Amino acid sequence: MKDTKEKVLVIPCSGIGKVQGLIAREVALQVADERLPEHTKTLCLALLVKGDEEAVAAIKASRCITIDGCQKLCSNKNVELAGGTILRSIKVAEAFKDHKGAQPGTATKLETDGWQIVSDLAATGAGEVMAASEGKEQ
Repeated sequence: MKDTKEKVLVIPCSGIGKVQGLIAREVALQVADERLPEHTKTLCLALLVKGDEEAVAAIKASRCITIDGCQKLCSNKNVELAGGTILRSIKVAEAFKDHKGAQPGTATKLETDGWQIVSDLAATGAGEVMAASEGKEQ
């Protein structure tokens, strides 16, 4: 088991041009920058896709939470390919099932419903990070 003091990497998909991608990025920022900066850090998926040696090494050495906007699961698949340990795979598209009729916004601007989805998913991610930090990985 990896050292429970090490930071968890939070890796969102890029999701350019889709509201789900914007939500994924905002969830990652909320978890890593606002809720649990002492326990987490983010990593740019593009570096991993490109095969950046430092990014791949960071993935291999860390526990990760992936956040994907659509069913292609780009973040999840690339972390797996790089040999990363995924604590939780958060799927934004699935969150919409709990928010039927939501009007989340656009690819460039979230509305109230979109921010609520971000908050809900960030709570899920933060809970997973705290469980991992306490050695209670689910």
